[in-house]
Amino acid sequence: MNRESSLIVVVLTHNEEVHIERCIRSLQTIASRIFIVDSFSADNTVEIAKSLGAEVKQRKWKNYADQFQWGLDNCGADSEWVMRMDADEYLEPDLLEELPQALSDVNDEITGFYIRRKVFFYGKWIRHGGFYPHTLLRIWRNGQGRIEQRWMDEHILLPTGSKTEMPKGHLVDDNLKGITFWINKHNSYASREMVDLLNNKYDLLERDDSLKENDDPQAKWKRILKDDVYSKLPLALRSTLYFIYRYFLRLGFLDGSKGFVWHFMQGYWYRMLVDVKIMEIEEKSGGDVKEIRRILYEDHGIKL
Repeated sequence: MNRESSLIVVVLTHNEEVHIERCIRSLQTIASRIFIVDSFSADNTVEIAKSLGAEVKQRKWKNYADQFQWGLDNCGADSEWVMRMDADEYLEPDLLEELPQALSDVNDEITGFYIRRKVFFYGKWIRHGGFYPHTLLRIWRNGQGRIEQRWMDEHILLPTGSKTEMPKGHLVDDNLKGITFWINKHNSYASREMVDLLNNKYDLLERDDSLKENDDPQAKWKRILKDDVYSKLPLALRSTLYFIYRYFLRLGFLDGSKGFVWHFMQGYWYRMLVDVKIMEIEEKSGGDVKEIRRILYEDHGIKL
């Protein structure tokens, strides 16, 4: 790739030795540099990444948005394009074929590229329940994108009026670590999601509502529904209604037996867990903001 179309990729890691080689190898033909921002992994993540030519920086973890923005600010300042990847993701061959030419031939008005994502669960492509097509802004001109400052479900934001394109190819999200890891990870996600939902109700910290003014219709609509509709519904009822909507109205049942496990765990169990955590904090704190902050720190290790 020439300088005008140089692409750097930023990947956040923590104990990702199972995935990191697959991720890096899928990027090597299109990336001029691959940066790993590692939160002090205890396994062989760093060694594997370095052996494959990736550049590794280590930094203490606060949350995803904080860590990724640090990566944007400190990695690959001389590149034309930036790409965001997770360690358990990889690019399919059709996307690998498309991207080099797309980045080289794109006109100056284009600021970013949306990528279609496939989610796999135990080898099953989750095609229903609203999970496909799921488009995400994953490539943007260096200096044009920033990440939303939220505790969960963070999106990359471009300046208002930015023009984008979308290749035909896909990236794949396929976690190989098993259900125990998945549960532990989503327990952590639930605590982060809890912060954003509590913040909607109690104004614990300044909210980043930039996505609601953004030009991404899919992400914007989902965020408005989440913040202005879902968050106002009664605890527990909302997770039940969401599962019914996703599994029956959005045809999640067509994903088969593995799909049922996925939609139940990710669409119901996880969201019920978020609500139980909120219920517990509200009962302990009585709705007092200072008490909520204290409980978040002492019980969940979250310092606002």
